[in-house]
Amino acid sequence: MKMNIEEIFGIRAFDDAAMKKRLPKRVYESLSRTRRLGENLDPSIADVVACAMKDWAIEQGATHYSHWFQPMNNFTAGKHDAFLSTTDGDGRISLEFSSKALIRGEADSSSFPSGGLRATFEARGYTTWDPTSPAFVRDGTLFIPTAFCSYNGEALDAKTPLLRSMQAVSREGVRLLRALGNDTVSKVTPMVGAEQEYFLVDYNLYNQRLDLKICGRTLFGAKPSKGQELDDHYCGRIRIRVGEFMQDLDKNLWEMGIASKTKHNEAAPAQHELAPEYSTANIACDHNQLIMETMRTISKKHGLACLLHEKPFANINGSGKHNNYSLCTDTGENLLKPGKNPENNLQFLLVLCAFLRGVDLYADLLRMSAACAGNDHRLGGCEAPPPIISMFLGNHLTSILQNIAKGDSPDSIVHQEMDIGVDAIPSFTKDETDRNRTSPFAFTGNKFEFRMVGSSQSLAYSEVVLNTILADSFHAFAERLEQVEDTDEEIRNIIRDTMHEHGRIIYNGNNYSQTWVEEAIRRGLPILRTSAEAFRTLTDPKNIQLFDQYRVFSPKETAARYEIQLENYIHVIQIEASTMLEIAKRQIIPSCIKYSGKIAQSLHEISACGMTPKRIQNHLETVTESVESIMALTDELESALNRSGSFEDLYQRAQYMAGEISEAMSRLRARCDALETIVDQKDWPMPTYTDLLHRI
Repeated sequence: MKMNIEEIFGIRAFDDAAMKKRLPKRVYESLSRTRRLGENLDPSIADVVACAMKDWAIEQGATHYSHWFQPMNNFTAGKHDAFLSTTDGDGRISLEFSSKALIRGEADSSSFPSGGLRATFEARGYTTWDPTSPAFVRDGTLFIPTAFCSYNGEALDAKTPLLRSMQAVSREGVRLLRALGNDTVSKVTPMVGAEQEYFLVDYNLYNQRLDLKICGRTLFGAKPSKGQELDDHYCGRIRIRVGEFMQDLDKNLWEMGIASKTKHNEAAPAQHELAPEYSTANIACDHNQLIMETMRTISKKHGLACLLHEKPFANINGSGKHNNYSLCTDTGENLLKPGKNPENNLQFLLVLCAFLRGVDLYADLLRMSAACAGNDHRLGGCEAPPPIISMFLGNHLTSILQNIAKGDSPDSIVHQEMDIGVDAIPSFTKDETDRNRTSPFAFTGNKFEFRMVGSSQSLAYSEVVLNTILADSFHAFAERLEQVEDTDEEIRNIIRDTMHEHGRIIYNGNNYSQTWVEEAIRRGLPILRTSAEAFRTLTDPKNIQLFDQYRVFSPKETAARYEIQLENYIHVIQIEASTMLEIAKRQIIPSCIKYSGKIAQSLHEISACGMTPKRIQNHLETVTESVESIMALTDELESALNRSGSFEDLYQRAQYMAGEISEAMSRLRARCDALETIVDQKDWPMPTYTDLLHRI
């Protein structure tokens, strides 16, 4: 597939280049100020923008437009309306798209998760154009990114609180910089780059697995003879079929203005990763949703199925969405850039302390932002950080902060040249610290990487929490700095206090080790092992107050999200348990009974010849006893699932699902997986792990 990136990039996005070309200068500059600085949109320009957007979209082959929004279910939504409008009398049509159609739409708010914010009979909800994120054309429709709110103005989506939190961190960040004497900055923007991990399996094999189709993960499956033990897949040769998919995916993303940059094989067989360039948090979240949607559709064209579940296969690495986060000013400065001598960069150290304070005070919220049923299977394995929040800074930065806290002079960095001993290979400057891939929240040079987010999740929730806790730290630090004349000395005082009060959050060791778990308990860090426990943090008064203070969530909106997340968690496990029962009852048990009959018939024929095949008889007994055990375990799971409806309290029901139901599912799976290893492959009713992972 030949393509010229420069020619195709952004051709299906109504981005800055398209707007500059098609809008009058006055209109373009007004809209540009809204997009860059967050100024109020001038209503007088909306008609001009709508007309230009419609003409551009029709040139791209669009016949419809849609207000594209992100309800609280990790997916996107939107209804499609044609530009077509009929005229009275002669039956002719015209193509119309008004400013009203651009700015405001309507959706049935009671048909989406609302957590009690909307009753069933209260249907009206509004979608509102987000001019800070570019519209785009896909599949003959102009998609307009929008916020989604109820009739009373409560946020019913992921975008609205994200935009609110971006305003909060910008407002408090600018205030902090003003306290440091910087009068040129007028906006601070969170910048995000999200690495997206995913699996690809053959679509025909996928179609034979009810668990993959319904749940996105395998509920049964014995460990394959070859998994990832040889470390031969990571960054290895990309298979031809997968490479063709990746090329097609890149082309589609580039056309929509999504800067897909890096692609490679991940550690597990059939696992891969895509990483885009950085963009503002809002656009990064929109683009990540588009990346996931495009992966699903493009993979089918190549006879593949894209799995975005956090743990599609047991005993095989799961998938995450690494959230790389930094803060940039409108003057082009990255607030997390240490410079050549970070020990003398007090502004950088102050911002670093803002992260330390925020992550320690609100570690529970940060853990909650990465909580979902799928991530419960991934976190804590030797592939993802454990469900304990800590921060990696590296030994040198940690030493700088510790020395300042003690009143000592910090050591300067000694930059080392890397020489591997081959004259023909050029030397290069060695990084100041190694990377810690086991840490959930690691400083990686000029940004933090939050590695806990699940591959299927919306980025927005983690961004909302990060932005809000930083706004709180910036606010607290600005309050102190505004009261003093010697800001440098006060920064050192803030560093000292932060290290004394929140230094416990720093851990530069191996987060996978049991030693760290014991150390985290000793330090008093929250350990929230299940998502149900993590969701509970939304009922903590300090967290309710935090979101309310910075106008990100009202108390009512926070309570709604708590209810929505618990309900979703319960429903996911209910669906998985029901699917497991269906597969066991209608596929595994009948197939194994049929297989037992074949063995019994063969045993009978052999015995008729006067032989006594003891091992064949033992094999038959093993299979028969296993089937009996599976039938009993199926009854146990079904009974446990029926009892789940007796819990009126959502949290208690979620805890029951995480405990009793999940344990019953594990017992049934273990017995079925053991049976899979001794039943004739022709008689096993579904493709095995070897089929799925190694046959692309």
